[in-house]
Amino acid sequence: MDTKDPAQRENNPVYSHTNDSPVTLTNDEWKKILPKNVYDIARNKGTERPWSSPFEDSKEIGTFYCAVCGNPLFRSDTKFESGCGWPSFYEPISKTSIIYSADHTHGMERTEVECGRCKSHLGHVFKDGPPPTGLRYCINGVVLDFEKAQDAEKKYNEGKK
Repeated sequence: MDTKDPAQRENNPVYSHTNDSPVTLTNDEWKKILPKNVYDIARNKGTERPWSSPFEDSKEIGTFYCAVCGNPLFRSDTKFESGCGWPSFYEPISKTSIIYSADHTHGMERTEVECGRCKSHLGHVFKDGPPPTGLRYCINGVVLDFEKAQDAEKKYNEGKK
């Protein structure tokens, strides 16, 4: 299930699944290369409507990436059904995939999660998830890209020829 238009990635000069160097663009630069719905969530710290993401019910095997910069964020085997209305994961791919910051908006005390590469808003993490971490990363689906494991393997093997 790939819900993003490949042309959107091609028009984004920083999108990469392999480059882990920090991305520092201005919001005006982001606005020129991101679709409006992605920009609104990622750069304005918005929230998509619950149960609106096709990733919410997805059971496909693969990797979830930042839709803004392509940074690997979560493996599908860490995704679980939380009932909150957004795709939920119990663990990021690596400690550097995610940046954490305090969020005191809307009269709540929460921990915001941002992409470790481009610092785009992804969602929040809560301490009510399943073992082994006890964490629930509640992520806006619009800021996620997904690549099936079979597709990734095929691309890898084609690159070896």
